[in-house]
Amino acid sequence: MSKPKIGITIGDVNGIGPEVIIKSVLHEAALRQFIPIIYGSSKVLAYHKNIVEDKRFSFTTISGPEKASYNRVNVINCWEENVNITLSKATEEGGRFALLALENATNDLKEGLLDALVTAPINKQAMEMAGFTDVGHTEFLTRQIGGKSLMTMVSEDMRVALVTNHIPISKVAESITQELIEEKLDIFYRSLQVDFGIEKPIIAILGLNPHAGDDGTIGTEDGEIIRPVIINAKKNGKMIIGPYPADGFFGSSQFTKVDGILAMYHDQGLIPFKALSFGSGVNFTAGLNIVRTSPDHGTAYDIAGKNEADPRSMLKSIFMALDIIRNRKQFHEDRENVLQKGSLQSEERA
Repeated sequence: MSKPKIGITIGDVNGIGPEVIIKSVLHEAALRQFIPIIYGSSKVLAYHKNIVEDKRFSFTTISGPEKASYNRVNVINCWEENVNITLSKATEEGGRFALLALENATNDLKEGLLDALVTAPINKQAMEMAGFTDVGHTEFLTRQIGGKSLMTMVSEDMRVALVTNHIPISKVAESITQELIEEKLDIFYRSLQVDFGIEKPIIAILGLNPHAGDDGTIGTEDGEIIRPVIINAKKNGKMIIGPYPADGFFGSSQFTKVDGILAMYHDQGLIPFKALSFGSGVNFTAGLNIVRTSPDHGTAYDIAGKNEADPRSMLKSIFMALDIIRNRKQFHEDRENVLQKGSLQSEERA
């Protein structure tokens, strides 16, 4: 049985991305379960290898995914020039190289040469200096791949998806519409079924306002916009509950009783998620026909170059991508079997 090819972008070369990549592919189960293909620079990896100080790390330089060595770490050089690595600093050069790695990996992903993509952290300031026009990885990949996506944070204990992503808090309320919530809920429900193997997921929806509006005394959006979505979903046979006040929902551990949580805006979902799971969570882009995951942390400039970076989130990102690949395959096989069985039964009746 062939092992999946997992593309891994190097991220910001001045941050901890290369360090956690090196530590992750050295994990004892890594090469047994997938073929790692790092998009970046062999020179940069050699530099960070000296920081990690692990002599076991070695790699093969290849020209494309089709040339990947089956039992080695593979590296695709996305640029040839030398890099002036400035640890712990956001630089135009660091952003430019991160963008080159991302563009090359995305092109191969679109061509079907990779089974999944795992993206190491980038720095938004550095990316902006390099001319990157998207807010982040999620928005870039959604635009490149096409379709509609859903930013989803996943840990052992919870899956939190966002109705709105990286927008100012002042624009959240005006962005929340019944149509948008329904769109994101449909993507989330489908992803829980296909990507996580949950046949009939239970999803809790958080309110927008404090106390979920308190019956309209602290805003009307919860009753007029969010509640109708929940009512309609229930009429269609889905287990959707809420809207819940976010503070009480997480404070009372209600999050442990559902399969997914749909938050209205970035910090409403990510503050409790990271407070409970930081360093072991995964950012998953649901809704697209490709698999993309990422660690739940940033470039961590404060510890770059100190060999202190924890690779758990990167490692979990890789193995979650593998799980999603398998779950999608199983889902489509099961559906095909059901269709074939139904067709045979129809023929017998005829």
